[in-house]
Amino acid sequence: MDISDYAKVFKALSEPVRLRIVHLLLDKGELCVCDIVDCLGLSQSVISRHLAYLRNTALLATRREGVWVYYRVTETSNFHANLLELFHVHAFEAGMVQADQENYRSLSHRSCS
Repeated sequence: MDISDYAKVFKALSEPVRLRIVHLLLDKGELCVCDIVDCLGLSQSVISRHLAYLRNTALLATRREGVWVYYRVTETSNFHANLLELFHVHAFEAGMVQADQENYRSLSHRSCS
């Protein structure tokens, strides 16, 4: 990685909604867009825009199942892995992350269909 690659990662993670998405995915592994929308309480267009940004920065990968798209965090380098693990552990202290976790627990945990 060169310095511009590091800058792209930090820029991608510099937005609170993107941090919330990344934390949720780090914690849950893989989620459908509909679950992320329900959990964060934001519109699908807002979530989709942030997911696209994270995907274009190679922080997220996708898989399609029918009409549904599932997202997961990718760790393309040791830097990504170490940074994301540190964030995952320490961000549990943030009130918004705790609220997202509570929202996730209250969802019906359905399969998007």
